[in-house]
Amino acid sequence: MGIDVADIKDKRIAVLLSGGVDSSVVVHELAQMGLHPDCFYIKIGPEEAEEWDCSSEEDLEMATAVAAKYGCRLQVVDCHKEYWSEVTKYTMEKVKAGYTPNPDVMCNRLIKFGAFDAKVGHQYDLIATGHYAQTEVIDGKKWLVTSPDPVKDQTDFLAQIYDWQLKKALFPIGHYQKNEVREIAEREHLVNAKRRDSQGICFLGQIDYNEYLRRYLGEKHGDVIELETGKKIGEHRGLWFHTIGQRHGLGFGGGPWFVVKKDVQANVLYVSRGYDPKTAYKSDFKVHDFHFLTEPLDMEHITFKIRHTPEYHPATIEKTAEGCYIVHAAQPIHGVAPGQFCVVYDEQHHRCIGSAEITV
Repeated sequence: MGIDVADIKDKRIAVLLSGGVDSSVVVHELAQMGLHPDCFYIKIGPEEAEEWDCSSEEDLEMATAVAAKYGCRLQVVDCHKEYWSEVTKYTMEKVKAGYTPNPDVMCNRLIKFGAFDAKVGHQYDLIATGHYAQTEVIDGKKWLVTSPDPVKDQTDFLAQIYDWQLKKALFPIGHYQKNEVREIAEREHLVNAKRRDSQGICFLGQIDYNEYLRRYLGEKHGDVIELETGKKIGEHRGLWFHTIGQRHGLGFGGGPWFVVKKDVQANVLYVSRGYDPKTAYKSDFKVHDFHFLTEPLDMEHITFKIRHTPEYHPATIEKTAEGCYIVHAAQPIHGVAPGQFCVVYDEQHHRCIGSAEITV
């Protein structure tokens, strides 16, 4: 179900145009409704002056071409300082403490719907993005609901935005499947119709995540120990390059090896051998600082996800203190890591209720 033009025709709309195909089709969809939104390109450069890649220049060229095609104004908004001081700071503090953060989740809260709103977005009623997500008004309240494309659904990346940000959010392509968005872009001869999706972290372009960490935290060598035997099997270059549940890129013989635990104080990485070691799975885990998107709901029976995958896991959830819960998953879950966000949905995984950080 798409957006009803009657609901938005009198609203002032800002579109966040990234240069990718999804946000470009957003402009097309709004233009089809007879609307001419103002478009904005959020500029985030590397902290140093030297260029890490030239993809941002290409992004801006694409965004400029799309805005011009539909007769929309395009303005560049510099959120460079805010990104590096807020999102990078959050990421580095978490990984140094041994956690697995999600910069994209915080980027939506702090930058796309945060710093942008403070600079320009506050002049608009709605901020439209190319996210695969939808909203629905239920009993007079606006909820974040999932997209029909389970692989592309991005509600998990939006599960930390504030209620006032959700009230302003507009997702014009959220009711489409990805292949439908591509078809629209090709039919309309959009300049980026065949452009590949960006794979990296929000705004980092081609920069490798490990390179991003190395630049800020350097390396800190320590022992890699087999959990069951206490035997040293090698060395790591820094706990922050590894996450719980990781199997690839460890480079030790006699495996496969899974990362199962980190000891930050001793700078030790614990691993377990085998294709499916029990130590890599958890049925019960704690979460804290639960963030409700719209309002608190009864959460006894829920579904959840802890990473960006199409699967939703059924669970019951037990409140232990204000904002703190224990998630009891129906089946053991692979790679539960402190610092990840557990994103909680209703039983039908339709309505996104909110999210909380997994704690030790």
